Amino acid sequence: GAYAVNPMNDERIPIWIADYVLVTYGTGAIMAVPGHDERDWEFARTFGLEIREVIKGGNVEEAAFTDTENGVAVNSDFINGLGYRKAFDRVVEWLEEKGIGRRKVNYKLRDWLFSRQRYWGEPFPIIHVQHPDGREEIKLVPDADLPVTLPEVESYKPSGTGESPLATIDAWVNTTDPETGLPAKRETNTMPQWAGSCWYYLRYMDPANDEKFLDKNKEEYWGPVDLYVGGTEHAVLHLLYARFWHKVLYDLGYVSTKEPFMRLVNQGMILGEDGRKMSKSFGNVINPDDVIRDYGADTLRLFEMFMGPLEQVKPWNTKGVEGVHRFLNRVWRLFIKDDPEATVAALDPTVQDVAADEDSLKVLHKTIKKVTEDIEGLRFNTAISQMMIFVNEMNKKDLRPKSVMDQFVLLLSPFAPHLAEELWRILGHESSLAYADWPVFDPAYTVEDEVEIIIQVNGKLRDKMLVAKGTAKDELESAAKGNEKLLPFLEGKTIVKVIAVPDKLVNIVVK
Repeated sequence: GAYAVNPMNDERIPIWIADYVLVTYGTGAIMAVPGHDERDWEFARTFGLEIREVIKGGNVEEAAFTDTENGVAVNSDFINGLGYRKAFDRVVEWLEEKGIGRRKVNYKLRDWLFSRQRYWGEPFPIIHVQHPDGREEIKLVPDADLPVTLPEVESYKPSGTGESPLATIDAWVNTTDPETGLPAKRETNTMPQWAGSCWYYLRYMDPANDEKFLDKNKEEYWGPVDLYVGGTEHAVLHLLYARFWHKVLYDLGYVSTKEPFMRLVNQGMILGEDGRKMSKSFGNVINPDDVIRDYGADTLRLFEMFMGPLEQVKPWNTKGVEGVHRFLNRVWRLFIKDDPEATVAALDPTVQDVAADEDSLKVLHKTIKKVTEDIEGLRFNTAISQMMIFVNEMNKKDLRPKSVMDQFVLLLSPFAPHLAEELWRILGHESSLAYADWPVFDPAYTVEDEVEIIIQVNGKLRDKMLVAKGTAKDELESAAKGNEKLLPFLEGKTIVKVIAVPDKLVNIVVK
């Protein structure tokens, strides 16, 4: 067979052809390292090739050792004992000293086709100048003539020639070179939507500026974006292009930060009830107008946040919508007097301006803490779950302190703003709740007095029990041994030892 020569030690290396090697990676001819690449290892084992360990840290006879960043070089002459990065740099230095190689960065970013043959899009600021001798010269439109805008036309149907519809609009295409006065034609290809969507967040910082795309002081004040929420379909491309765009602007000195977004969250797609992507062809599209008509905007808003974690893909569930609607009705009844003949909603007599009791304060402040932290973490579904707990607890009470109910309505407002605003008014407030301060929890009311202890026998869960927080080990041990549910697992056996962890568990080891 054919061989290549290793320039480091003149060793002859057999050449093999494998279908998993990408022709676009490097030169398309690569050095296999079966000891430290899983695919190379499988290939070498299949064809009986030598598997040589060159980075210490694993057993290459059993599997490829791929944690190369944390290994050290072995069986490698003058780089033995060096970590991966130092060994890599030393080999490059050696090759450059010998004049047989040089360092090169292999970029994963490929060429970008940045033109479209359609009307909609930013026109390229380019003209094709027609010289008398038939020569065509491509020139940039002078800065003074920017931006080049699209012509306002009644029709922008396809040209039929493969060109952009702009090619058929002679009044726009035909122009003059401002420098020479020679006739010219505008470039009719337009930029893709990425040309605008990759940096529009910057324009939001200074939208009325007619002199420049963004004032430096405003960019330094507003940027970078603290939180960017986008769809999963754009998670890769939009992020890639936006960062590319931003870094170009950074290199040119137009923005002061290397990264455009401090935090990026991609919300999951909502599927149809059949679990497929919503599509007219599938007949599974949910019209939000219909949901609002039947259940109200607050129900739609709350259900979408209650469906599950923001980042997950989730199927629509009409029964779930009905469940959320029932919850909002329960919230309403928690505050409002049940009077079918009433024409104006009135506060229920159980809601009174009295001092809050200990139990009400505890459930309130736990709810404030949970909802506040979950909103910050975009965990809307669990914030709603906590509000449901609050409603359940307050429904048990014959007297509901108004101060507690006020605070709850403020917590509800981001999730069900219409209902919350109405309840706020009925509670006696004249101005909108939008002007009220967000509730702040008192840590003293969020501490649990009781904790649930797991009881195990030989490590297997057998029961749970509620005990006072901070109960001592000996008390936990006594309580566990006296638990009737454990008797069948202890009868006829000898207790070897008892492991008691306060506020956590008790494990009884028997034989």
